[in-house]
Amino acid sequence: MARYLGIATALAATGAFALTPEQLLSTPRRGVADPSPDGTIALSSISQYSFEKQSSKRGINLIDLNTGKISDSGWNSSEVSEYQWLPGTSTGIIYINGTGENPGGVSLWIGDVKKPNGSTKVAELDAPYSGLKVANTSSGDLHFLVNTLAYPNGTAFNPETAETPRSSARFYSDIYPRHWDTWLTKQRYNVFAGVLSSNGSYSLAGKGLRNLNHGVNYTATQSETPVQPFGDSSDYAISPDGSLYAFLSKAPQLNKANYTASYIYLGAFASSEVAVAFNGPDSEAYKAGHQGASGQPSFSPDSTKLAYIQQDEDFYESDLWQLYAIDVAAQSGKVSVSNWKALSAGFDRWVQGPLIWAHDGESVYGTAEDYARVKIFNFPVSGGSDFKPLTSNTTVSSYSLLPDSSILVTASAIWTPTEYYTLSNGTKKSLFNAAEVDKNLVGLSSSTVSEIFYNGSDPNLKQQLHAMVVKPTNWVANKTYPLAFIIHGGPQGSNANGWSNRWNPQTWADQGYIVVAPNPTGSTGFGQYLIDAIQGNWGSYPYEDLVNAWKYVRDNMDWIDTDNGIAAGASYGGYMTNWIQSNDLGNEFKCLVTHDGISNTQGAWATEELWFIRHDYNGSIWESDAYDKWNPMNHIANWSTPQFVVHNTLDYRLPESDGLALFNILQARGVPSRFLNFPDENHWVLNQENSLVWHTEIFNWINHYSKGTPLDDVPIGN
Repeated sequence: MARYLGIATALAATGAFALTPEQLLSTPRRGVADPSPDGTIALSSISQYSFEKQSSKRGINLIDLNTGKISDSGWNSSEVSEYQWLPGTSTGIIYINGTGENPGGVSLWIGDVKKPNGSTKVAELDAPYSGLKVANTSSGDLHFLVNTLAYPNGTAFNPETAETPRSSARFYSDIYPRHWDTWLTKQRYNVFAGVLSSNGSYSLAGKGLRNLNHGVNYTATQSETPVQPFGDSSDYAISPDGSLYAFLSKAPQLNKANYTASYIYLGAFASSEVAVAFNGPDSEAYKAGHQGASGQPSFSPDSTKLAYIQQDEDFYESDLWQLYAIDVAAQSGKVSVSNWKALSAGFDRWVQGPLIWAHDGESVYGTAEDYARVKIFNFPVSGGSDFKPLTSNTTVSSYSLLPDSSILVTASAIWTPTEYYTLSNGTKKSLFNAAEVDKNLVGLSSSTVSEIFYNGSDPNLKQQLHAMVVKPTNWVANKTYPLAFIIHGGPQGSNANGWSNRWNPQTWADQGYIVVAPNPTGSTGFGQYLIDAIQGNWGSYPYEDLVNAWKYVRDNMDWIDTDNGIAAGASYGGYMTNWIQSNDLGNEFKCLVTHDGISNTQGAWATEELWFIRHDYNGSIWESDAYDKWNPMNHIANWSTPQFVVHNTLDYRLPESDGLALFNILQARGVPSRFLNFPDENHWVLNQENSLVWHTEIFNWINHYSKGTPLDDVPIGN
């Protein structure tokens, strides 16, 4: 490891590069600014990794929303696993302590942010619950929701007290035995409901917690909330008055390997009745053709309406996300719904969360990606078609509505990992910008970032395509820099103006390159037509778009050296890098980098999410010729450009055997190549020590072939 730290330190000492991999990975990581009920302060998490100590330091910061001053909150992050503001108070919180008295359990505490040492324990829970949500009822009782793994009988699963099986066998009779980086077990995540009685002091009422998913009938897919692997507490909600709850779960009659459909289930908190999917089969929404994935259930302030998002297609993860609202009510232990309506009709962008209702309940705020930025939009319940963004140049990570209806925003950009600001009547008031404070980020600013537009290859496309351009921090005019051509994953994704701790364009640029990061066919944030046009066309329009982007740079940006350029990509970007290797554009680069990308489309059915490959390749492997038509393996004879291959063991979406086959063929053909594998990483590289190795070895590779620097002899050999 000393070698990696030594390289990073040497680069920093020379001043050659402003943002080294070590600086990127050891920069403080700040969480969302979460405002108190009275809107005077906010809390945010902070963590920072030390390569010297090989550990992270964590804390909870307090932000003064008037001055922007940030200070330590006084709360111990090792005790406060997560928290929620206590409704009906100014600065009260209810929080989970991950070190409960029961082995493997947690405890619930109530306190006030301004009194870190004055908290009271109100409950001991018997499993590692998380995802706390709370409502203050008219009686003063607190209704709350949490989630954890549960057995099929509905009881909570505690890994510390569970009996250890005598065999390690995994045995399946249904498709979808594993997902992302985990083999499925009999346990599923479920939402549990509880009550804290307010008899002078809070205490857990009744027999404890009730499993809200248990009892939902299924024929193919067992109810699970949050939906794995990326679901979180935004998959469920409790109404402000505590009378209703809602949760997201996959369609019970459809298999998860082949379908993306999911529904919002609604129930009365005080009733033992099983929740019902109000947008499931036979519902008004379903009959209107909205049968795909759902998300982001959010109750209005008066608890009479629920907003949510949904797609139409039931096996397409990148269909248009649309916003809907429905009237809800609890009557005699049952739930009634009415007045279902669309709020984003005609809006050609994906509506995403968080969904936050205006204080008067007359509109819903949401986010949407628009031209490489995630922006905030407002959608009136009365309907409308004038969807203008409230934010502009940065990418919104999250936001909250303050008591005076101004918006507290947490955002990022290529030049800053965190910016906190408020937005009131179109006026922005900056509270904090990490690039102006964190020593590792000194010198970063928007001056290094620009964008270009170029012609696409699809004759039916009525707009130009887009690319982000990032210069080195110490860029000098009239000096030429080699091209770093970065291709995004997805393929329904984008190269956006946002911060990344994995593929950070400024870090690549500060190796002495001009990064050009195109958004070809398939990219999100530019309209649904561009997204949909990649179906069955993985190697056609997107590839030709990238050729056009490269030619535009060559012909119009003479300060970029395309003769010594490199290309790199992950996931679909890895596939496209392999496709570039197979075609003429591969000859224009000095070297390539592919991370967890498909090299053999004929083997794509080794993935877990079969709905993805079925949609994007126009059917199954025995039905569609797209698998053969766009297969890089069919063009092995063209492979000649030096290529660095990364493929991780826990990547069940794109199994590592694909990367090994790619590397073996490159080696057998005598093409300079290297293979990097992390046995403990999935589709991404998240561990900081692993990420430092990832950056160092890749940069050593591209710098050698682009600039002639020495190539190390570290890799394991015979």
